Amino acid sequence: MSYETIISGTGDDKKILLRNKVSETEAEIFSFGALLNSFSIQHNGKLQNVVDGFSNVDEARKEITPGFKSAKLSPFVCRLKNGEYQFNERLFITDKFFMKEHALHGLLYDADFILTEYGADDNKAFAKFVYTYKNLNEGFPFPYKTEITYQLEEQNRLSVTTQISNEGKTAMPLADGWHPYFTLGKTIDDCSLQFESETMLEFDAGLIPTKEKIDDTRFLHPSSLEGIGLDNCFELKKYLNRPRCFLKNENLTLAIEPDASYPYLQIYTPPHRRSIAIENVSSAPDAFNNKMGLIILQPGEQRVFKTAYQIFGNKS
Repeated sequence: MSYETIISGTGDDKKILLRNKVSETEAEIFSFGALLNSFSIQHNGKLQNVVDGFSNVDEARKEITPGFKSAKLSPFVCRLKNGEYQFNERLFITDKFFMKEHALHGLLYDADFILTEYGADDNKAFAKFVYTYKNLNEGFPFPYKTEITYQLEEQNRLSVTTQISNEGKTAMPLADGWHPYFTLGKTIDDCSLQFESETMLEFDAGLIPTKEKIDDTRFLHPSSLEGIGLDNCFELKKYLNRPRCFLKNENLTLAIEPDASYPYLQIYTPPHRRSIAIENVSSAPDAFNNKMGLIILQPGEQRVFKTAYQIFGNKS
């Protein structure tokens, strides 16, 4: 077989390596958080990883906040204003993780997912993870199941599929996303960024959308990130079935290809500038309140979200 799936670690600390034995492209996923810890290709005689991850599972458990590297964002994404929202004429207040006055990045970022399926053949290597949320937070009393499948494919492509199922007896609000940090070298100042958007959401001082939109065409063509600071949400062009985002330096190109389930792109440049968070999200920040992209999932209903990452080595 051209591909292999290698499992190491025990219990909730499993590490899963998806590997193409021919090209030596590989992706490492932790069962903790079902997070993508590395994605690497052979280029210029060495293995080059484009994910800013953790040295091991223990470090991930200790340091997943406040950076949320590679975290699954669910059932809300980015910020939730004051950690509260109204749904079906009831007020709910979440209490998990706050930055200043707002709750951040949902409830599953530190969940222990169960590896339920894995395998490999001549065309792919894959691993499937499942976590069932059971009313663990009074601010979100809606049981639901999350199934995440990583699949390493030809041409250095890694697809990531999330399926959410409402397992409760009432409707539930939902947004979904990912929070990976990517690095192509020493600093993002050496990189250009390009994605298909002409619209940025206006934020207030607390990074909460005002529901107004701002024309922004900076990244329709490759634009240098040197000296550019971002903590913004962009609306991807709706007429494109698969809008693409490119992060590129002289050595590597990373392509990010979400499907229509992820119509927003949240971009964050941390102060250290060694990496950049490029976040596929199904809604705007604070969607539980502003309803921008909010999904209402009915009892028994499922929703699928999909994105893919692909690495190219640039010719010298």
